[in-house]
Amino acid sequence: MEQKRVVSIEDRIPKLKKERRKRTNRRLAIYLTVFFLLVFIVVYVQSPLSHVNSIEINGERLVPEEEILEITELDKYTNFWGVQAGELEKLLEEHQLINSATINKKFPANKITIEIDELNYVGYLKQSDLAVPLLENGNKLDGIPLADVSGSAPLLNNFTDYPNLQQLAVELNELPDYVHALISEIKWAPTSTNSQKLILFMTDGYEVELTARNFSELLTTYPSIVSQLDNGIDGVIKIDEGGAVFTPFNSDQPVKIDGGTE
Repeated sequence: MEQKRVVSIEDRIPKLKKERRKRTNRRLAIYLTVFFLLVFIVVYVQSPLSHVNSIEINGERLVPEEEILEITELDKYTNFWGVQAGELEKLLEEHQLINSATINKKFPANKITIEIDELNYVGYLKQSDLAVPLLENGNKLDGIPLADVSGSAPLLNNFTDYPNLQQLAVELNELPDYVHALISEIKWAPTSTNSQKLILFMTDGYEVELTARNFSELLTTYPSIVSQLDNGIDGVIKIDEGGAVFTPFNSDQPVKIDGGTE
């Protein structure tokens, strides 16, 4: 019995050695794999393959692409994996003309896409010989010469002491684009009975009188009102919650017009 047991153990020794070699080789293979993987990662990160391949910017109108790239410090030498989208979005949103920014990273193309939502110009405040751009949130930018105003937004006249400028900016931004484009100039003309009276000079020759309260709702009816007037006869259109009245410049007889607010 003892001899059989000794023989049995001796028979197992080669198997034990073989299994030990297998475990050693397996560990070595794992170590080598990890080592070469780390080497590959280091080489990849150091190589142009890890750089940003392309940058696409969408939605910008007022902020130049060059300025956006300067803020984000992105270029073709930027490491793709080092781009912190959330941090760059916050930097862009600090810009006075940018409402929001979204940055997306696409792999394996190594492409960066920047989506910009800009604040709108809703008007230009006339201040002496300058025009001060007014944004949809009520903020104002540095003034520019009146001669440089593009006409993309109305000129706001006599608003130096106007108390509700931010609300007016919101109302202007809520107008449909096609109505907003018809306004050439807005003048604040307060009276003893209406401190919020506005006079609008339209690009089609009409003048519109209304109140700043519910401004966007009242003026949205303008195209419907004008469609009922005779071509070539300009005049003053007064719009309020009760409807609209038209008085030609060459007459003092007001005419009730359908199409006011409901």
